Amino acid sequence: MDTGQFTGFELGIREPGIAWFQFNTPERLNGMTTAIKRDLIEAITQAQMDNRVRVLVFTGTGRAFCAGDDLKAYGGADLPGEALVPPIPPGHDNALGTYNGLRTVSQQLNTTIRNLDKLTVAAINGVAIQTGFSLALSCDFRIAADSARMGSATLRFGLLPDEGGQYLLVQQMGVSRTLEFLMKKRIVDAAEALELGLVNEVVPAAELEARTEAWAAELANGPQVSMRLLKRSVYNAAELTWSQALDEIAAKTAISDHHPDAREGVKAFHEKRDAKFNDWLENGQ
Repeated sequence: MDTGQFTGFELGIREPGIAWFQFNTPERLNGMTTAIKRDLIEAITQAQMDNRVRVLVFTGTGRAFCAGDDLKAYGGADLPGEALVPPIPPGHDNALGTYNGLRTVSQQLNTTIRNLDKLTVAAINGVAIQTGFSLALSCDFRIAADSARMGSATLRFGLLPDEGGQYLLVQQMGVSRTLEFLMKKRIVDAAEALELGLVNEVVPAAELEARTEAWAAELANGPQVSMRLLKRSVYNAAELTWSQALDEIAAKTAISDHHPDAREGVKAFHEKRDAKFNDWLENGQ
């Protein structure tokens, strides 16, 4: 996986296998463009295939996590960093361009995150609106600074939450609360987001990075094979019948029960010690 400074974000790997994505255009409130989204898709895809990476973290710089699309720069902007993929026309200049731009770039970013079998954490350091909000909701876990604010609020511009925000909110809050949240164009603070179930934890802003790194390290040290199978099984369960969900997890259990991590877990229990998982990653076994 390539690391360094790319279009609109920096990427590094922290121990023990945490891919740290940091949006780095605070002067634009980390607003997204087509170029940034395409580079993110490429980098996330590389992270999925890189055995060094166990957990992905997304966070921002400055006052924002990501305050949505940077409409002023969407047609092209002089952004810092090296592009991972060649530029394409920005689209959105007609109905078909908007449809194709959403399906192949904007929606694909969130789809790429959701399709990961590796766990993901959004560290919401500040404002997370529209694109940024949907990206955070696409992650498995969300930790918010107490100063963070988040929402969709696309109707303030007569626009739709077109990157999957409506689906992700229904999963978190149900239909009725989602309708109220979107129709009233709500932007909530971190405390209310926690009450609504939109974030897992709220911490003081000064502690966000350390707390997120601790979360990610705990996840990264867990049994990666079983955790990745379980992640997919949980997401599948939301859309399967009882009988289908039982069959689905039985098939995955046939893998996890016979993996070296399971033998290590049982042995550690009997020996009354902490399990040392992931030898297959660390030693190629």
